[in-house]
Amino acid sequence: MVAVFGDDAVTIRRVAHVLELMEMAWHDCNGEVTPAEEVVDDVLLCSRGTLGGLIDSAHPAVIDRRDLAVRASAIRSGAGPT
Repeated sequence: MVAVFGDDAVTIRRVAHVLELMEMAWHDCNGEVTPAEEVVDDVLLCSRGTLGGLIDSAHPAVIDRRDLAVRASAIRSGAGPT
């Protein structure tokens, strides 16, 4: 998280809160305790280091992680939004 969002304690706490909510939603929607590490990595990548981006990435991760995976793949290949 620090590599993506920096080391500001308030920001890191907010990021942790969003990820905790995503984990709870993941459990409710998918019946699994936590999302796979790849899903969390995609959420962090697609966030582009902003809280708004984190929220926008956490939502599709829970609803349909394939959409998030496509977006993350585009970013990794350089074809995604900057």
